[in-house]
Amino acid sequence: MAAPTLEMEPIEPQSLKKLSLKSLKRSLDLFSPIHGQFAAPDPESKKIRMSHKINVEYCGIKTASGQTSRQANSGAADTGNQGSVPSNALALTGPADSRDSQKGGAQNALVVGPSLQPRGQNDVGTAGKSSAITSASAPFSERLTTSAIIERIPSKWPRPVWHRPWKNYRVISGHLGWVRSVAFDPSNNWFCTGSADRTIKIWDVASGRLKLTLTGHIEQIRGLAVSSKHTYMFSAGDDKQVKCWDLEQNKVIRSYHGHLSGVYCLALHPTIDILLTGGRDSVCRVWDIRTKMQIFALSGHDNTVCSVFTRPTDPQIVTGSHDTTIKFWDLRYGKTMSTLTHHKKSVRAMAPHPKEHSFASASADNIKKFSLPKGEFLHNMLSQQKTIINTMAVNEDGVMATGGDNGSLWFWDWRSGHNFQQAQTIVQPGSLDSEAGIYALSYDVTGTRLVSCEADKTIKMWKEDETATEQTHPLNFKPPKDIRRF
Repeated sequence: MAAPTLEMEPIEPQSLKKLSLKSLKRSLDLFSPIHGQFAAPDPESKKIRMSHKINVEYCGIKTASGQTSRQANSGAADTGNQGSVPSNALALTGPADSRDSQKGGAQNALVVGPSLQPRGQNDVGTAGKSSAITSASAPFSERLTTSAIIERIPSKWPRPVWHRPWKNYRVISGHLGWVRSVAFDPSNNWFCTGSADRTIKIWDVASGRLKLTLTGHIEQIRGLAVSSKHTYMFSAGDDKQVKCWDLEQNKVIRSYHGHLSGVYCLALHPTIDILLTGGRDSVCRVWDIRTKMQIFALSGHDNTVCSVFTRPTDPQIVTGSHDTTIKFWDLRYGKTMSTLTHHKKSVRAMAPHPKEHSFASASADNIKKFSLPKGEFLHNMLSQQKTIINTMAVNEDGVMATGGDNGSLWFWDWRSGHNFQQAQTIVQPGSLDSEAGIYALSYDVTGTRLVSCEADKTIKMWKEDETATEQTHPLNFKPPKDIRRF
């Protein structure tokens, strides 16, 4: 006869997180009488722990007795007769208010010797300074920590170079919309700006006067570049158009058709006659300047390509995107060489160093520095701007400028990542405070002038404050704590 089957109660399926939280709660119920509060520290166990730490660290602990104290006194008298010789003895006494120390003499005192190996006579004179530390007068908590004993190693983080602070010396107003892009002429005589008023204006660098206005786009102009080999200027805008302007005739001579949406960034290759554009169609397109033909459509990003720069050697093309990645491209085959996924937010701006083989990329979470050509992560900049960073620029002196959506213009030391100046732009009269946004930054050819293009329809020019010295503007630098070691 078959045995009666027992009906099992249905077990509710539970997630791993729920089970671990339940286990944690049971542990707290068992071992912690008061929830949300740590148990009071036990002074006896702390004392034992610290004695063990000192024992492990120095391997020379001897419990002091009357005999050792007499030896120490006689040794001090001998050294007083012979001359001042550096001593390595560390006297760490117990708590001053404990009753045991009053009863049993110096039972809690610890005398830490130098090491078990005897020192020669020649070694005594070579000691640079005395290591004798008597912490009897210090508070009890400080006496039990080894950080007071261990010599601190200086930080290996590079110390920043002192730079003069930058100041605004000129404001140019002439555009009727947001100023979205800027590019300098290789001769350093003029610079051009593109705006949301659909015009490109050319300005004199020395005087800031308007030289020329070019019309032709039907939407705001997001990218500009001036060729160093030809008399050409290139522009790209939200109207999907990429135009080549002949500056001898001041008119459009070529248009590059192919983008399916707005074009957000533009760059010229330094050695080959090719043009790179990236836009909202998630593609970076490579154009032949002369024939207007599209050489490659570098597809691989999942979102808008909003920053691009080129180099004469591999990787010749580097793109940053709203999909938080940075891609290196092989120009020979039109394929991805590598992808950097360090950022958590959109990479809206990138800037290569003009001399070093490295570049920086800016996102709302952080500004990061990478080496080239492999793209190894070097370090984060030591502060966070805490805004959307639209643009960045670096000069040969190692001064990096980043412009934010809230009008903040921060200056950084390239080598150490130290933020040495935080400037805030002032909107022109008649504008709203919310229009304090910086959309484009560019240094001139010499790196001594900085041009910022802003949301209050102005162009601001910045230069170093020549009256500043290291005494008037001292370097307030603290190396990061996670790098600093004891």
